[in-house]
Amino acid sequence: MAESCGEQCAPINVGQVVPLAQAVGLVLAHDVTEIVPGQSKGPAFKKGHVVAPEDLDRLARMGKQHLYVLDVKPDELHEDEAVTRLAAALCGEGVEPVGPPSEGKLKLVASRDGLFELDPERLLAFNMVPDVMCATIHRHTVVRRGQTLAGVRPIPLIIAKAKVDQACAVAGAEGGLLTVKSLAPLKAGVVVTGNEVASGLIEDRFAPVISGKLAALGSSVLDVRYCPDDRLTVSLAIQGLLSAGAEIIITTAGMSVDPDDVTRMAIADAGGRDLVYGSAVLPGAMFLVGILAAGQREVPVLGVPACALFHPTTILDLVLPRVLAGERFDRAKIAALGHGGLCLDCRDGCRFPACGFGRGC
Repeated sequence: MAESCGEQCAPINVGQVVPLAQAVGLVLAHDVTEIVPGQSKGPAFKKGHVVAPEDLDRLARMGKQHLYVLDVKPDELHEDEAVTRLAAALCGEGVEPVGPPSEGKLKLVASRDGLFELDPERLLAFNMVPDVMCATIHRHTVVRRGQTLAGVRPIPLIIAKAKVDQACAVAGAEGGLLTVKSLAPLKAGVVVTGNEVASGLIEDRFAPVISGKLAALGSSVLDVRYCPDDRLTVSLAIQGLLSAGAEIIITTAGMSVDPDDVTRMAIADAGGRDLVYGSAVLPGAMFLVGILAAGQREVPVLGVPACALFHPTTILDLVLPRVLAGERFDRAKIAALGHGGLCLDCRDGCRFPACGFGRGC
């Protein structure tokens, strides 16, 4: 029994169909795409091109027997006007379109450095509107100015204005579906714990790791304090860094179940609250995130386990950019990191963020 695909397969009004031999002197209603396998794909003739006699052979070789002459009704939009409206609705702060449209598509790029964000549920709602689409990179990705974030287009050449209006209403809510949040250039106080480091038995390798990750995101290290595995000493070091003006506290090591690992208790002693210990990420299961009360200030605190010494990418790389973008973490957000939270330790070298680590959340 044959099944119908319904309105999805209904004929689309694209105007007058003209045989190729009768097309000389007519204006093309849309780009005519030419594909050379393994070499190129792009418009051989742009919308608005006046067909000349010498064009007919090339069009025939491209398999064209007919061309379209544009006929847009009052309740319809050409793909170029439609995609311009869709792009304007999608772009929130830090996102802009790069035009003009090509083959009905527009590319949306970052207009500043920062963290790319979107609401997946609203993106789904947008793409559920018939005859429109938007494809994006993953949210929570650190991006640079000019980096491509998304592509948008209507599916048909001519689209009902009502569908574009519907999609724009979804995309334009709350100031735009796609945004790039600026990362705050915070001054970090770093506390490196461990009897072996504090006593000078081994050289510290943790502070350079933390400094490098902060610098890559536009932040810096205010000061580094080295502490033995002593709860009071670590707590006082944290408080001293807060008094010195630290805007984020990052502690290293001392986060596991060993009796000497007292860092997380020291964080609580120093004024930590809303602390979430333990994550659904590997490497980084014994990570801690929360807030420190520093007078009238609320300062984020991150407790980084020792895995960050041995793995180039850990939970710190997933959480730190979002914290610098002003996000507060709770247990639910940490738990959500489990989808995609397994690093595969790629043998041919770490490719993060061009991989699946942390992308499911």
